[in-house]
Amino acid sequence: MRTLIFIVVGLLVVGFAMWLAKPARRRAVAVFFSLGWLLAVLWNLCTGMSHGYSLQEELPIQLLIFAVPVAAAAWLAMKAPGR
Repeated sequence: MRTLIFIVVGLLVVGFAMWLAKPARRRAVAVFFSLGWLLAVLWNLCTGMSHGYSLQEELPIQLLIFAVPVAAAAWLAMKAPGR
């Protein structure tokens, strides 16, 4: 459930950020979001490992949590009108 919550929150944040950004700035917003989201995912990874999970257990989940919102950010940046 925590994984789904993180993915949904990431999608909501990137959607809101892209909605606020001007079309010409959406690439920069996508890069900034990706870096910020990476920090959030690394924090979540450390939290999971501090609760007894191994890196091998956590890594696939964290990659999914990172990849879905970042892929959405890239897609939205490419779909910006006027490109």
